[in-house]
Amino acid sequence: MGIYQALILGIVQGITELLPISSSAHLNIIPWIFEWTSQPGFKEAFEGFDVALHFGTLLAIGIVFFKDWIQLIKGGFLYVAKKEKTVQGRMFWYIVLATIPGGIIGFLLDHFCEDTLNRPIIIAIALMVMGIVLYYVDKNAKNKVKYEEMNLKQTFLIGLSQALAFIPGVSRSGITMTTARAMGVTREAAAKYSFLLSTPIVFAATVFKFKDFIFSPAFIIGIVTSFLVGLIVIKFLFKYLKKGSFKVFTIYRIIFGILIIAIALIKA
Repeated sequence: MGIYQALILGIVQGITELLPISSSAHLNIIPWIFEWTSQPGFKEAFEGFDVALHFGTLLAIGIVFFKDWIQLIKGGFLYVAKKEKTVQGRMFWYIVLATIPGGIIGFLLDHFCEDTLNRPIIIAIALMVMGIVLYYVDKNAKNKVKYEEMNLKQTFLIGLSQALAFIPGVSRSGITMTTARAMGVTREAAAKYSFLLSTPIVFAATVFKFKDFIFSPAFIIGIVTSFLVGLIVIKFLFKYLKKGSFKVFTIYRIIFGILIIAIALIKA
């Protein structure tokens, strides 16, 4: 894998992982569009590289929400050790409970359907359909539940919805934010919980795939790029969601989906 390819994919990952537009779709489609997959050694190098790129955005989430995670872990410990009931302690165990079923189901389905669902046409359809669902739910949802007010049912269902993220084009952040909005969670709270919820699963995937990592200059550049771009995108998203809706992401998903279908027809 060349350095320019790692740089491009790092930028793509940093943007698409944190916005509800599906990083898995983009990481599958970009190499397909430029025919990188036909280059010798690219598929082998990319096998662990996509997880490494996710680790880069995980670091960005970790930096932005560092204080939150310290408070969550401390609160979770005190919730059990000293029965101190705080928002942080409650949310920590909500995240733990929400991660388990979504993570297990998503892991099993991902390995079972990986080859079938990576086809460009399927990715394009998933992008457009999920985009429309996101727009409809967001438009009709009520902004009434703040992050501190989220309950076990809400957090668990959001976590369970992560299982659908094994379909490239659905988007982990997209499906979790959509589920949250369907239950009246505010946009900012939906985004915050979505990011916090992604942390344990991406961390587990990084540990699981660590043996496949190839620590080359391109590998390092990809991680650093996704990390730096991720920092910028997180700050942008929270600033944007104070006044904006998810409509712009729906428009992008539909346009990108149509573009994929058009390129697939040309390549056929």
